[in-house]
Parts: sequence; structure tokens; C-alpha cells
Amino acid sequence: MPIIRPSQSRDLPAIAAIYAHHVLTGTGTFELEPPSESEMANRRTDVLSKGLPYLVAAEGDTVLGFAYCNWFKPRPAYRFSAEDSIYVAPQAQGHGLGRALLTELATQAEKAGVRKLIAVIGDSANTGSIGVHRCVGFSHVGVLQSCGWKFDQWRDVVMMDKALGLGATSAPQ
Repeated sequence: MPIIRPSQSRDLPAIAAIYAHHVLTGTGTFELEPPSESEMANRRTDVLSKGLPYLVAAEGDTVLGFAYCNWFKPRPAYRFSAEDSIYVAPQAQGHGLGRALLTELATQAEKAGVRKLIAVIGDSANTGSIGVHRCVGFSHVGVLQSCGWKFDQWRDVVMMDKALGLGATSAPQ
């Protein structure tokens, strides 16, 4: 059974490979070219420098998926809202790993002070990601229709969110 743990720099080759697969074959991300391992390292460093979680699911030395969150927008008013990202290796999909990663990510994000976790899901046909988010308690909040162009088609963006901890019931500390 895979364990979920904080990512380490030694995980970057696997993280970059998993993400590259999704960039090249899927519509969950609207990137068109896979970022280099160095760029993925920079992105991870950025997330961690903000005190936000960057997790991996691993079985032994094999990374099977990763998840992280980053601030939804850079303006200070958004400082309690983060956007999640979750990617699972193709051979590990369909076994509950995405749900486990997202559940732990939400727990760690709440500990970091996040009150709202936001999913910005590429492609309204991305039933896997939509389903994982729904299973973890996210609610559908809208669709941005035909706002991305990938694989020679217009793609929607599905917006979902989940309150963490006290959510909007009180002022943040």
C-alpha cells in the first residue's frame, strides 16, 4: 500500500515524468509542453517557500502520484484560498490513490492556514478529476466554457471548491 509523505528533492524525476505524461496525453492541465525537471524543482521550491504542502504517494522508492496547493491568486485578499493540483501515474489510476492524496492535501493545507481549497479542472470531460474532487467533498461552482485550446479543441474549465476548517464562518487569525 502506498504511503503519502512530504515530497523530497529525490522525487523530482518521477514527479516530472508523471506530469509530463499528463501534459502530453491529457486535458487536466492546459500546459502544452512538459516543463523540465529543473522547472518542476523551481515550482516545488516556490510552493514549499510559502509554507504550503507538496506531497507524494510512494510505494517503496516508486512515486505513484503527487499533490500540492498554491495560492489561488497573488493578491493579499486571496491569502486564505489555495488551488490544488493532483496527478497520478497512469499505472496507479483507479485505485483510490488520487482520493487519498487529495484528502491528505486538504488536511495539510488546513494546517497551513488555508480556509478554501479550489479546484480548477481542465476539461469538463475530465470525469476522473471531477469525481475525485466530489468524493473528497468539493462542490461544483461553475464552468468557464471554451477557455482553453488543447489537442485542436476548445476545452472548458470546471471550478469546484471546498471549505477547510472554519471556512468562512469566522475571521481568519
